[in-house]
Amino acid sequence: MTETVLSLDEVSLSLMGNAGRVDILHDLTLDVAPGQTLGLVGPSGSGKSSLLMLMGGLERATSGTVTALGHDLGRMDEDALARFRRDNMGVVFQSFHLIPTMTALENVATPLELAGHRDAFDRAGAELEAMGLASRAGHYPAQMSGGEQQRVALARASVTRPRILLADEPTGNLDETTGAGIIDMLFGLRDRHGATLILVTHAPELARRCDRVVGLRDGRIEGQERQAAE
Repeated sequence: MTETVLSLDEVSLSLMGNAGRVDILHDLTLDVAPGQTLGLVGPSGSGKSSLLMLMGGLERATSGTVTALGHDLGRMDEDALARFRRDNMGVVFQSFHLIPTMTALENVATPLELAGHRDAFDRAGAELEAMGLASRAGHYPAQMSGGEQQRVALARASVTRPRILLADEPTGNLDETTGAGIIDMLFGLRDRHGATLILVTHAPELARRCDRVVGLRDGRIEGQERQAAE
């Protein structure tokens, strides 16, 4: 049996809205291998981001099973899920979600501090330096450009050396040139730390860099493609 980092078995997701129940994902089955780079593509509203949230335990499946690193996420309470994400996952959003009252260094050190690491600030500083942001460590998010903020978010996601990196449209709020730099850094993190990378994207050039691409439409897997090795 092939080892998997993430596995979805007949997973569905429904949420209650103002107009009643909305069915978002339908009976998805998907396995992700260690070290793989997986791109999730499809039109807006197809369920890509919802699928990523399920993989990260940020949403709970209505039915089916989501397994990450051998753990059934549906059986964990919120505290256990938070600890599991802290220790095993890094998440990068389109909106940077930095804490505005904290400097870049403090933002990056936060997950390490929560995990009880005494060298949190030393490790955070080293990660910012690897991102080319050593000179911005003492700056607050409002004092940085969008590209710099996303690099801080990447540093925060990777500083714990997660086994799984999840990225939701990481270049969506950036111009083309800045976005290309973020893409290079994202794949560089995968190469440096050996993480499994799963990302949602509308960008064909980003999808082409993935080992494998899964297309979604109307909450269902429409197709899967393994990219040819370069």
